Amino acid sequence: MVTGKMESVRTLHRALAFALTATLILWLAGCDRDTASPQAPVQTGDTVEAVQQETAPPSEASSTSGDGPQELPGEAATTAAEESAEQFYGTASGKPAQEEPVEKTAYVETGDLNALKERGIIRFVSLTGDNQGYLPRKAIVTQTHWELAERLAKRLKLEPRWLIAQTPEQAIQMVQEGRADIVAENLTDTEERRKLVAFSQPITQTADVLVTGLNGPDISDVKNLRGTEFIVLAGSTYAETAHRLVAENPEANLRVREVYLNDERDTLFDMVTKVDNAVTVLHKSIAEDTLQYRDDLKVGEVVSEPLDIAWAMRLDAKRLKTRVNNFLTRTLVTALPERTSHWHAIKKSGVLRFATYNGPTSYFLWRGTLRGFDYQMAKAFADKHKLELKVIVVPHDEDLTEWIAQGKADIGGASTTITDARKKKGVDFSEPFIETPQNIISNRNQPQIAALADLAGRTIVLRAYSAFIDTAQTLQENGLDVEIKIAPPEESFAEVLNKVASGEYDATIEDGYIAEIQAALRPELQIGLQVSDPLPQGWMIKRGNGDLLKQVNRFMGRFSRGEEFDRLVAAYFKPDKHLVQRISARVVPGEDLSPFDKLVKKSSLKRDFDWRLITAQMWQESNFNPKAVSPVGAQGLLQVMPRTGADMGYPPPLFEPDRNIEAGVKYMEWIRNRFKDPLPLSEKLWFTLASYNAGLGHVYDAQRLAEQLGLDPNKWFDNVEVAMLKLSEPRYFEKARYGYARGAEPVAYVRKISRLYVAYTDVAEGEIAMTTEPASRTTASRFTVSGQSCRYDCWTPSACGLPAPPREKRSPQSEAAPCPLQSAARLSLQGPGQSPLSPLPAAAAALNRSGSGASP
Repeated sequence: MVTGKMESVRTLHRALAFALTATLILWLAGCDRDTASPQAPVQTGDTVEAVQQETAPPSEASSTSGDGPQELPGEAATTAAEESAEQFYGTASGKPAQEEPVEKTAYVETGDLNALKERGIIRFVSLTGDNQGYLPRKAIVTQTHWELAERLAKRLKLEPRWLIAQTPEQAIQMVQEGRADIVAENLTDTEERRKLVAFSQPITQTADVLVTGLNGPDISDVKNLRGTEFIVLAGSTYAETAHRLVAENPEANLRVREVYLNDERDTLFDMVTKVDNAVTVLHKSIAEDTLQYRDDLKVGEVVSEPLDIAWAMRLDAKRLKTRVNNFLTRTLVTALPERTSHWHAIKKSGVLRFATYNGPTSYFLWRGTLRGFDYQMAKAFADKHKLELKVIVVPHDEDLTEWIAQGKADIGGASTTITDARKKKGVDFSEPFIETPQNIISNRNQPQIAALADLAGRTIVLRAYSAFIDTAQTLQENGLDVEIKIAPPEESFAEVLNKVASGEYDATIEDGYIAEIQAALRPELQIGLQVSDPLPQGWMIKRGNGDLLKQVNRFMGRFSRGEEFDRLVAAYFKPDKHLVQRISARVVPGEDLSPFDKLVKKSSLKRDFDWRLITAQMWQESNFNPKAVSPVGAQGLLQVMPRTGADMGYPPPLFEPDRNIEAGVKYMEWIRNRFKDPLPLSEKLWFTLASYNAGLGHVYDAQRLAEQLGLDPNKWFDNVEVAMLKLSEPRYFEKARYGYARGAEPVAYVRKISRLYVAYTDVAEGEIAMTTEPASRTTASRFTVSGQSCRYDCWTPSACGLPAPPREKRSPQSEAAPCPLQSAARLSLQGPGQSPLSPLPAAAAALNRSGSGASP
């Protein structure tokens, strides 16, 4: 009886609490003010970056994350997979997004915030398909335009949609006409533009500077320039600055060339370094970012007044502008004062400084999204405490431990083994969150080192300054006849492994999980003897900051016991089951290649792909399992990331075969559209597959590196794939715009699919608009193409609703380059393999974005 009454009271209390909560929520929803404290920046809500996909359209999730089961799961497994996807990729209201065609974002809406709330969508327009224009090496990574816009949408309880414009003028026009709501971009606030749109408060402030090659002209003063050519991005404020300088110095014989480039800002820099007496104009902040990875440029005189960078909205969207300004006021970190690493000082500043290496498990850019085991845990820690995260990339030839001991960052970690030697340098370690043994790894052409006796007469080459040196010396001290060599200090772990794979080195020692992944991806390598017990790894904190250490340990104690931690471990420390699988796809003449042949044929024909190629890709991604879910959230047959699917017009969940195939093939088409002449059609297929796996940025970097190495940047096999492997070595990736690349993965991905594709062409007929038939059964790289699609009408599906442009018109300010009307939405971009000095395409798009080297 007492129990029953108490239960009734509890029920009444719960009902009253629910009613009060609902009333409070409704009241807050009508409020125009953001409630976050200026000292406590808003939490993003996503605890780990891995569940966010890259470029917008994000660079594909694909095979690296294809980790679905081999057999079709039962009903329980299906439900669990869908619930997991809904949990991490649902709408702002917490419910899974429903199917939404692209046309839903192609509407006209000129209303204020109330009208947006009625639709439940906010449309941001950007000037590039990449949400990361380069690898941030010393930046607050949680305050990019993309990240801020996504957080604003969440604050407003609206579903974000991203659209692409070619020029700043087009982006502004889209907002004016109601085809977009906010220009969330590196947009320069000018008096002329204020007549067209309303600007938010400044997000940052910068000025224009002169930039040229190391052997270029003296740019310390504009008055020193004689006969100089300004090569600037057309349609940008840089062009305005350049023309002003020409007018102000009439006797100097200066001239301006406006060029239309794709989002590879390095193409512009290459032009400036290769042309005699050439200079460009950039924002100072962008120039400084560029110097972090390029050493062939120099920065000169400031040539403009400080410029405000802001977002733009419709003139009459006053309520939306108020909410945007409130959000930015409470979120932006304008300056980080000098401070200690005490917890109180960190909380007061609102920023957590995290130091790490750019590398395979710590921090890297992959498919346009920042990833890394240490990075994603650091972001989760920052989010929990409502801190902005500043990542500091330590050069590989410098000691991360010393950076922390010197107070250059608050926390440091890069899969760092806890050792007494490191503690003696003045750091304390957090509680260990993972342990790994050390293993011998050697070349497969040599006898395997499976037992201690097998080490006799062998040579182990070790990375300088590594913990593996102590392990090897212990082996020698125990009487083993093994020779130890220390690699030159400039050689990284990746380069040592590459030399073991090539046979130049006999063997080395690696952490067990890295050895397992590398041996699975690269058939030249084999794992041998375990030579240590599992060793603990943790984060480093400068000694004397006990409060910070206590907070880190408290966080790690909870986080390391959760499902998200398990997903991170699976994503970074376990080989991708599908990429390294030894199971062969069934190839039977006269039978279907897959249970989904009709769906694949339909989508492939519509987008001019060989359906057999897509089927081979589908096997590689999921083994034809429509319910496959990877550790980082990729879904379905083609392992489409939820954000990629949404950008293609197919929001998650993406387990239905027809929607998944449509989204994946549409994204393949989008990627293929990014590669232009002189890349041959016979090669474009392999570059598209590599980009689907690794992201366009790393493929662009590999093409540039291939050219520097004397390889053909327009051939994948034995050329660009070689450069892709080298992007795992610091001496190469530290000079690459997108940084470290897990190069072995796209190389294995393309080769595996190409082999299966050849097998499929032997047993099934092609029903395609653009054929890519193998010309040789022994060399997978020799393919011919009989036709080419001419239907690439837009840069990204989200922009397809825009009108096609006129043929071309020439800008009166351009000496050579044709200029499209600023409202045009058609794309014709110069490919990364094209000579930067070759004639520019008539409808080339100007890219003006902070991350891509241009200021709108």
